[in-house]
Amino acid sequence: MARLQVNPTRMELNRMKSKLRTAKRGHKLLKDKRDELMRQFLILVRENKALREKVEEGIRSCNKSFVLARAGMSAEAMNVALMSPKQEVYIETGSRNVMSVDVPVFSVKTRTSDPGDIYSYGYAFTSSDLDGAVKQTAEILPQMLRLAECEKSCQLMAVEIEKTRRRVNALEHVMIPQYEETIKYITMKLDENERSSQVRLMKVKDMMLKEAHGYEDYDKAAVSREKKEEERS
Repeated sequence: MARLQVNPTRMELNRMKSKLRTAKRGHKLLKDKRDELMRQFLILVRENKALREKVEEGIRSCNKSFVLARAGMSAEAMNVALMSPKQEVYIETGSRNVMSVDVPVFSVKTRTSDPGDIYSYGYAFTSSDLDGAVKQTAEILPQMLRLAECEKSCQLMAVEIEKTRRRVNALEHVMIPQYEETIKYITMKLDENERSSQVRLMKVKDMMLKEAHGYEDYDKAAVSREKKEEERS
């Protein structure tokens, strides 16, 4: 992993260590966020699957009921019966926060609170199948809204999971190794500079001692004596 181009100073070393601590802490938080998002996402996916099956089954049942009602009534009577709806439906939208993701929340409001106030026609000239179809349609509407809410929530959370996963990978495989490599490089440079400084100080000290006490002449005399003793032996 390539290191960052920085000056090998102690100030830079402290700055890199601080960045590394922050990156590791952020990496842990993002991993926890990703795991929790995945858990919430899987819950929504299972709920979405069950709702879709239920809504599709309800729509098929509604269509069958409308087909049966159409078979027992004339087209004019069907059109007149459904021409002027009696009940009014309002959809209120909101949002809730799930791990920093604003997912939509839909709620249904009706003009009247009476659940039976949905038939805009008389019962004398209409089929009972039409009554069942209208009732099934009214019952399936909240489930359809919940399905739309789940699907949109799944889309938003999938996008957020992908973004979080990329950030986790960037920290784990790019930024944290770069900081560690840079810290290692700066530490080695500082140690090398410190050893060089110690060697220079020792040299200067030896030079000062030789000038002050004549160690150099003493060393030469000692070397001369050793040579004479070797020649004698």
